[in-house]
Amino acid sequence: MHYKNYLSLLIGIVLTSTLFAQNFKSTEPFAHTFSIVARDTATGEMAVGVQSHWFAVGTSVCWAKSGVGVVATQSFINPAFGPEGLGLMENGVTAKEALNQLIEADKGRDFRQLALLDNQGSVSSYTGAKCVQSAYHIIGDNFAVQANMMLNDKIVPAMEKAFLENTRLPLAERVVEVLKAAQKAGGDIRGKQSAALLVVGSEKTTEWQDKKVDLRVDDNIDPLSELSRLLVVHRAYDHMNKGDLAVEHGDMELALKEYATAEEMQPENIEMKYWKAVTMANNGLIEQALPIFKIVFEKDAHWREMTKRLPASGLLTVTKSDFERIVTR
Repeated sequence: MHYKNYLSLLIGIVLTSTLFAQNFKSTEPFAHTFSIVARDTATGEMAVGVQSHWFAVGTSVCWAKSGVGVVATQSFINPAFGPEGLGLMENGVTAKEALNQLIEADKGRDFRQLALLDNQGSVSSYTGAKCVQSAYHIIGDNFAVQANMMLNDKIVPAMEKAFLENTRLPLAERVVEVLKAAQKAGGDIRGKQSAALLVVGSEKTTEWQDKKVDLRVDDNIDPLSELSRLLVVHRAYDHMNKGDLAVEHGDMELALKEYATAEEMQPENIEMKYWKAVTMANNGLIEQALPIFKIVFEKDAHWREMTKRLPASGLLTVTKSDFERIVTR
């Protein structure tokens, strides 16, 4: 049967059934893809990562909440699985029990692929009998990897192997290596388009601090390379933030160390250089700051104009003479 005819028949069949909390509709996203849910046993961090040949896969597949767990819902997606899975786990239901409840109540279960992991390390994954081949999953210790519509049967074992071999890495980088291994083994039979990565902590926190890592590549010819690049940028800005915090605590030695680490990771980022120079100037290190200001101003004169505006906002607190030395560099 032609694929389009098969898909139309499939949608027609499922539309006749009432699904748990969410009917299957032709407007719902498809996410034939590969993903991983995982937990770092040392830090308690939890992550979900995904790549697919579908636009903005991260908006529908990946769900996470600090102190609760992570969810990957894919294939012919039931979007309710994300918030409802997290809700069940937040109320004390284990990932395994939550997955069973969701799948058992879903009349479209044969077309679903779902993975849940909670903050205690309970993990479960499910692959419906009618998911497009190659489709299956592997459940391991504090992780599960799953895929559907793959080029071959090598993808999921390659993901498992990559997770087990990269224990030295932080969880976010480890998940990226798993996704890269899946792509190297063949990946989605249709190709690649988007990817996403969420990492949350082991303890509940405020909503605006919930995601430790929240990265999406919605449309790119090489989404995993772009995801890797964004993760490096994310880590660099983490060091900038730690530098700012050290300044607040009066620890300039630590601040400069953090700023230097950020610069090493993003050597072409002039904004990082700029705010480092501002911090140094504000802390009496004007001689060390001046050459940095000069480098920044030579690359982009707008930063000189920015500097002229900082004193009025209290962001540059140097003497009038030092201010003139800075802006005339």
